[in-house]
Amino acid sequence: FSISAMKQVQPILSFKNKLSMVNVNSFLRPQEKVVFVMGATGSGKSRLAIDLATRFQTEIINSDKIQVYKGLDVLTNKVTPQECRGVPHHLLGVFDSEAGNLTATDFCRLASQEISTLSANNKLPIVAGGSNSYIEALANHSSGFLLNKYQCCFIWVD
Repeated sequence: FSISAMKQVQPILSFKNKLSMVNVNSFLRPQEKVVFVMGATGSGKSRLAIDLATRFQTEIINSDKIQVYKGLDVLTNKVTPQECRGVPHHLLGVFDSEAGNLTATDFCRLASQEISTLSANNKLPIVAGGSNSYIEALANHSSGFLLNKYQCCFIWVD
């Protein structure tokens, strides 16, 4: 399996300049992919996400609603730099809890930007964390951004 190996969609009809106002390019492009790693606390989500990111040379987007904040490393079992094995993590320990809460809407906006950036750089976005409310908000976002644009793989770790 290769990240660059994307499903090719062949057109059923050929318009060949007959309907120049119809833009079928968005229907014909290969769909990009996003992997979600979810599960209970202490189930090995981070380890699996790091293994996948190492294998596919990509990056991880944190979706744990406590681990987005600076500090609390021991309390939240946040991955250490050694455990990250050089895999870049986004939205991990970057917000100050005293500045206010990161809402699900905020997370959707930020995670969507990270997913788009990684995809634009031909990297497979891996979203990992135990806060299913963030993942659910992203999957059900009103714009349909995620499910309309990407093929999603949801992995539950027990």
